[in-house]
Amino acid sequence: MKSVRKALREDELEKDTYDRLVCAECEKPLKTENDPDEIKTVRICPDCGAEWKEIR
Repeated sequence: MKSVRKALREDELEKDTYDRLVCAECEKPLKTENDPDEIKTVRICPDCGAEWKEIR
């Protein structure tokens, strides 16, 4: 699982006009999965199911 920053640099993710993360392949906004016991947030594309981690 790649980080969100790395995916943005490699053009796997983009930001829309409202600074929301968008999957470059599906062009859909990402969903967030938070686990309160973890220090990371998992961002998931609802269409293709790709996942990226984001440190909070």
